[in-house]
Amino acid sequence: MGFRFHQLEPHEPFRLLLFSLSLVWFSFFGTNLPVEAAVPDQGYLNDLMARADALHLADEHEWHVLLHYRRTLFGGVESMQDDPGFFLDHQGKTNSEAELRATLAKFYSDDLVGRSKQPAQCAFVARYHWLKDKLQFDERRLPPMACERFTKWFEEFNAETITIIFPTGFMNNPSSMFGHTFLRVDAKGQTPQTRILAYTINYAAQLPPNAGPEYAIKGVFGAYQGYFSTIPYYLKVQEYRDIENRDIWEYRLNLNEQQVKRLLMHAWELGNAYFDYFFFGENCAYHILSLIEAAEPSAHLLDHFPIYTIPVDTVRWVRESTGLVGDVVARPSRSTLVRRKQEAMNNDERIWLSRLIQDPTVLQDSSFRGLADNRRAFVMEAASDYLLLRTEGEGPDGGQYRERNRKVLSARSEIKAPPIDLPIAPYVKQPDLGHRTSRIGVGGGWRNDRAFEELNVRAAYHDLLDAEPGYTPDAQIEVISFALRHYHNGSQARVERFSPLNMISLSPIDSLFLAPSWKLNVGMNTIAHRSCQLCSNGNLNGGFGGALESHLLGRELWFAFAEADANVSGAYEEHHRIGGGGTLGLLADVTDRWKLMASGSYLRYALGDKSEDIRWSVGQRFAFAPNLALRLEYAHRSHDDDVLFTLHVYY
Repeated sequence: MGFRFHQLEPHEPFRLLLFSLSLVWFSFFGTNLPVEAAVPDQGYLNDLMARADALHLADEHEWHVLLHYRRTLFGGVESMQDDPGFFLDHQGKTNSEAELRATLAKFYSDDLVGRSKQPAQCAFVARYHWLKDKLQFDERRLPPMACERFTKWFEEFNAETITIIFPTGFMNNPSSMFGHTFLRVDAKGQTPQTRILAYTINYAAQLPPNAGPEYAIKGVFGAYQGYFSTIPYYLKVQEYRDIENRDIWEYRLNLNEQQVKRLLMHAWELGNAYFDYFFFGENCAYHILSLIEAAEPSAHLLDHFPIYTIPVDTVRWVRESTGLVGDVVARPSRSTLVRRKQEAMNNDERIWLSRLIQDPTVLQDSSFRGLADNRRAFVMEAASDYLLLRTEGEGPDGGQYRERNRKVLSARSEIKAPPIDLPIAPYVKQPDLGHRTSRIGVGGGWRNDRAFEELNVRAAYHDLLDAEPGYTPDAQIEVISFALRHYHNGSQARVERFSPLNMISLSPIDSLFLAPSWKLNVGMNTIAHRSCQLCSNGNLNGGFGGALESHLLGRELWFAFAEADANVSGAYEEHHRIGGGGTLGLLADVTDRWKLMASGSYLRYALGDKSEDIRWSVGQRFAFAPNLALRLEYAHRSHDDDVLFTLHVYY
């Protein structure tokens, strides 16, 4: 397996005959088949190995980057590569020196190696050029091979520079909740309008058909293999922007010609191998960073992500620390396009838009035709954008939406008014300018009549009260969060709460978009129940609902959930309770820095400990800076009142 662009498809018998004859000709006389193996110049090979040892090339950072070595706890190295075909020595995964010596020896051989089945000079072209530069190969004593497959692949890119592509988070797909990164190879002479025709370099897990819920578990523990692939950019745009409705941000890198070549040479090598895919560690963001580090090894990008890698963190780090990022461009999703146009309409135009989407005969309505030409055209354009969005969602048949769109476009073509120049701002603002994804908080407060101090930590990523720029609006993903408290009365210290996962997705409903809202939380908290004042309580909660948006003061989101709730605790007579109920709430952006949230819940438990809970809470956050905020939160739950002041630092 390797990178491929085109597949030969002869369409005529005569052309097929010529193609077959050409294969016969080249089988006997061509140069694409391996030539007779070169006889190693043992003396020169020994000299190369001695010079490599003297220069300590096996310990150099560039060699470790090309072999994906990481330092182990005991001082050695181990490659993250998991494909045995990537190594030319049987100890190559853990022995950088043995791999370097075996690589030099294989450069004399035309044995086919790797998954792509090529001579070592061609399968591992980046290694060859790096060692050639370091050791100044005498080409008479170590003859270079003609790597026609690589040369054709490289020349077809006609590369000028590289762009990091960041599709923002998509809450309805576990693998995309944190966003995604891949690279676009920008060809010489391309313009911003034609770059959609460029090729991309993408890393992703190879999933079985119809992978179900087990994907999340297997992805965490590295049960899938991840591969690099080359895919046209327009297909990725169609997938992320048009089908999944994700805004896309493009970060163009200031790479010189040599850096671009090093990156592509290493990308070619990685077509020979796979990595075990880990959702939080060795994921798309991590391995895309490894390609950028191959282009500029002095950046030491991977050193900053030893445990877990979140896509937005990698984009932020490249931009802030390397100076490699140039222009930053947004490519709004089609749903963003529709929503922004809808916002620019008056109430009557919004009504016409909804009617036109449902029934194109509205085009002939005299009242609709009475609109000014430029406004009528604007409504038609928004309707076409929405119908295209639904067509993508309907798959290849497109059905009724495609036919409606044809009628709308036909009518639009009869209006001579030019399109209105409306700037389309993405809903997800520039991701690298948002707050950092880890957070620590220090604070204190009162629980009933007991004062306390609290330290809370969140490994990742974002909650509803956090500052929104750079993150998916109205969405919460918290991974590994916990709070430690010390209560004064009785001098008691305890784990107040812990949650491995807490997610909420609020999707505003309007006449065009009807996506449901949902939430899921698993973890433990501290409750007061009957005679137990501070009891640990395991909790699993989930629900579905809806949300509505208003603009009474700033921007408000009103939401409601029907939910199920299960608890396990020694505080209950039967040590558990299971029930359900509902929640009503409000999330409001009062100013750019000030945000508040209020909610109330009623839950009744019919199984286990038969009881009920009435809860309400109010919280607000004021941001002093993107990575510094102050919170005040109050929570009430069955005669249990909790007030907490916290200073949060994001890192």
